[in-house]
Amino acid sequence: MKQKFKTGKIVIYKSKEGPKLKVRLEEETVWLTQKQMALLFDKSVSTINEHIRNIYKEGELKEESTIRKFRIVQNEGERRVERDIDFYNLDVIISVGYRVKSFNGTQFRIWATKILKEHLIKGYTINEKRLLQSKNHLQELQNTILFLQEKSKHKLLSGQEQEILGLLANYSKTLTLLEEYDKEKLSMIKKTKDKFVLKYENAIKVIQEIKKELIVKGEASDLFGQENDKKFQAILGSIYQTFDKKELYPSLEEKAAHLLYFIVKDHPFIDGNKRIASFLFIYLLDKNDFLYRKNGEKKINDNALTALTLLIAVSSLKEKDKLIKIITNLVAI
Repeated sequence: MKQKFKTGKIVIYKSKEGPKLKVRLEEETVWLTQKQMALLFDKSVSTINEHIRNIYKEGELKEESTIRKFRIVQNEGERRVERDIDFYNLDVIISVGYRVKSFNGTQFRIWATKILKEHLIKGYTINEKRLLQSKNHLQELQNTILFLQEKSKHKLLSGQEQEILGLLANYSKTLTLLEEYDKEKLSMIKKTKDKFVLKYENAIKVIQEIKKELIVKGEASDLFGQENDKKFQAILGSIYQTFDKKELYPSLEEKAAHLLYFIVKDHPFIDGNKRIASFLFIYLLDKNDFLYRKNGEKKINDNALTALTLLIAVSSLKEKDKLIKIITNLVAI
């Protein structure tokens, strides 16, 4: 025998020598019409109907718990008509099978029991997985709240409390959207493939343009953007690094997050690391048409980016993965 699942409600039953039936799977049982039972047990519909009437008459089963009406489409002459048809659950099917003493009925009962077991286990596994994902999201949010609360006490982040609250609100919203995706309420969220590559020469030109503007404003010295022992070139190389022809950071979200993090933490420039990290982070997202949400709102506004940059600056190396996750989730949706 073999079975095939279709849309979670119809399974196909086929024995080696017997009939092929489309069997409804719903409410943790299987359902057949009188016509299908007649085909299964190789009896007339009138015989099946008589057995069912006797089952209810003798009180073996109750009608209200074993009959359901399902709307089906069937051909009547040259017309396709929708009708509500009575379907009977596995208890009725087994009772009829014993009364007609059908070998086919015994085989169907064995098959149906196996199918129901698989269905229940599969359903439990899916629900267990979703429950675990929800717990993980809640734990992740709790951990992020604690992390941001702790870092907000740092003197470097004084006055950034509102921005940190904004980061937390956006992060919470992201987790909610991801949870809705887990419940199949959203379309598949795919990691974004970058179409613009930030090359070293291009990045240096951008930094020089920024430097000119800041010097005119009196907000930078000549040391701004001066590379420290080719560290910046190494950072860009690591972001686009491949192993066995596969990128280490395959998505745009990951590349942008690591670009921001590495420039802030590794100090590749003598002066201006946090500002350069922020500018290049925005530049990379913008060049990939990924800076704004569909409603025109920036994914991370300037104040939030300042707070995020300072969070990276005061973080320990063991907190890197947490920060990368926060950044990638903030820009992903």
